[in-house]
Amino acid sequence: MADKSSLENKLEELSKEYSKTKYNKATNKHLGILRKKISEIKKSIVESGRGQKGKGFFVKKTGDATVALMGFPSTGKSSIINVLTSAKSKTARYEFTTTTVIPGIMFYNEARIQIFDMPGIIENAHLGAGGGRSVIAAMRVADLIIFVIDIDKTVHLQMLLDELKALNVLINKPKPKIFINESSNAIGLLVESNRSKLSEREIQMVISEFGTYNARIRIDENITIEELIGFVSSKNHYMRGIVALNKIDLNSDYEKVAGTLSSKYNIEVLPISATQNINIDKLKTAIYRNLNIMTIYLKPKDEDIAKPLILKAQSTVGEAAAKLHTEILDNLKCAYISGPSAKFNRQRVGTEHVLKEGDTITFIKNR
Repeated sequence: MADKSSLENKLEELSKEYSKTKYNKATNKHLGILRKKISEIKKSIVESGRGQKGKGFFVKKTGDATVALMGFPSTGKSSIINVLTSAKSKTARYEFTTTTVIPGIMFYNEARIQIFDMPGIIENAHLGAGGGRSVIAAMRVADLIIFVIDIDKTVHLQMLLDELKALNVLINKPKPKIFINESSNAIGLLVESNRSKLSEREIQMVISEFGTYNARIRIDENITIEELIGFVSSKNHYMRGIVALNKIDLNSDYEKVAGTLSSKYNIEVLPISATQNINIDKLKTAIYRNLNIMTIYLKPKDEDIAKPLILKAQSTVGEAAAKLHTEILDNLKCAYISGPSAKFNRQRVGTEHVLKEGDTITFIKNR
């Protein structure tokens, strides 16, 4: 990282350029790039000023998938992890009870799902307040974020989303369909396909700003200049998220509140009460579903007991074999499938057959 002095000089240069650039339709995109760069440098200055002070968080992944609980202090994260897992996270009625990462394992449909109770987030976490940058950095390893929201403080959801966005973590946003293939055969930046409303010149300007000068470019959807910058800079991180609307035992209008949040933010909202054990099973089901995983069962040819295997949803027979061992895939003749994806019991299929939740599979090796 550059030192604070050089960062401040760069910030001054960009700020002068921004102030001298008159706003009009032709300069709008360039101003957008300048704003993005100024924002990144401001965050870097804050980070360099803090030096190495503050506590970081190390998160070791285990199990079949990982979930992080994110919320402001005293929203009930510790109570939730305690009812979902065997973890014993300390709970109390005062803020900042959890000061480190508390892990636990939730068992669902044979899957071992790791859940982290993270320290509480406060406003300006993206600038380092309350150790927030370290907390959010640790959350990036998760496959799913659960926003734990106090039903009487729903404004916190917008604040949490803003804190994540400030650190380039985007929730429930698909990664844009942008393809940049650097090639020595490409002379300059060749835009082969563009389904966005950005001009070819704007696309080339953004990509060259980040050090790529010879590439073939394809954009397969309508994107904004900010989305292109986030993709090219490799800053953006895309994550799944749901909301656990906690403490509904204290507010009888919880269904209306949940519906409003879900509609406004286009996110799944689970009304629960961790202390009263209300809708916890529904929360478990939602976690499993949003992790986009499935459980199938392996039944060896000469055995009666089927063993579970956790895969990504829509996995094929070949991908299931490869997860066990590449030798199984290399020596695979066919497989017999029973269950939801089969047309009939013990259907014979090849490696491209797409599996479904609850399938039972028997691999047949080449002799």
